[in-house]
Amino acid sequence: MNKILIVEDEEAIADLEKDYLELSGFEVEIASDGTLGLKKALEEEFQLVILDLMLPGVDGFEICRQIREVKNIPIIMVSAKKDDIDKIRGLGLGADDYMTKPFSPSELVARVKAHLNRYERLVSSNVKENSIIEIRGIKIDKTARRVWVNGEEKNFTSREFDLLTFLAENPNHVFTKEELFRKIWDMDSVGDIATVTVHIKKIREKIEVNSAKPQYIETIWGVGYRFKV
Repeated sequence: MNKILIVEDEEAIADLEKDYLELSGFEVEIASDGTLGLKKALEEEFQLVILDLMLPGVDGFEICRQIREVKNIPIIMVSAKKDDIDKIRGLGLGADDYMTKPFSPSELVARVKAHLNRYERLVSSNVKENSIIEIRGIKIDKTARRVWVNGEEKNFTSREFDLLTFLAENPNHVFTKEELFRKIWDMDSVGDIATVTVHIKKIREKIEVNSAKPQYIETIWGVGYRFKV
């Protein structure tokens, strides 16, 4: 349920707005002065704020400015002031809408729904799905850099994770130790390829049922390693 904050010092107006919004399925809280409204808006979780301009304590412009510094939730400003300068100032501070009193409570509800739908679409479009590799019981979350083997999470060092991920992304391809060292460590492999062998051993201990008889990372004698699919 979306939670809405009404910051309004006129009790009758606040109660009317609250009633209409609650009838439409929203959870609503009221703050009757600017100081309390600002505190609630910054410290509590709301999906939208309905904000009067002329308030005791802190005015609506300042509340809007401070909310916008830390949150992107929709803000609808309401005011009896009809001057364009107030509307321009409010929108310039980051308000999403400006309604002039008196207005229909039904119109307010319609605008609330429209802004929430728009905000939810924007948030959803910005959420990127994690990049996942799944092969025979192994799940590698590249985004979160986490690995599960048959549902059990295993801890990997950074190099172990990078090496496992590279091999899993290139299944059935045989890589020499030199190639793996250059790819994962980004250095020439002169005198250091033994580190690849050590890391392969550690990875096998975490993903293989029997590391002596590996089913995932195979050794191709005289050549290197491959991730078998």
